[in-house]
Amino acid sequence: MELPQQYYCYILYSSSFDKYYIGYSQDPQKRLSERHNKGLVASTRNYRPYNLIRMKGFETELEAKKEELRLKRMKSRKYLETLINGNWQTRPDCNRGDQ
Repeated sequence: MELPQQYYCYILYSSSFDKYYIGYSQDPQKRLSERHNKGLVASTRNYRPYNLIRMKGFETELEAKKEELRLKRMKSRKYLETLINGNWQTRPDCNRGDQ
């Protein structure tokens, strides 16, 4: 039997500023609403609002953190957009916010 995925690496997008943010959390939607979009995270404060556009689940916090660091070290917008456009796990309630 497969264990439930408990940690997520996620990508946020600010359509107002055309900016991405990569992070990890047990509950990315809650972190977005309670921290990022309230201005409590210094690195996202000036680019609000953000939308959760993609996330990938991991069984351990360490795995999620490693993925976050890997993506941040890539420093490649093009690579992030490749993941966003279908080469990374997505949830139906994640959207780009371009409506």
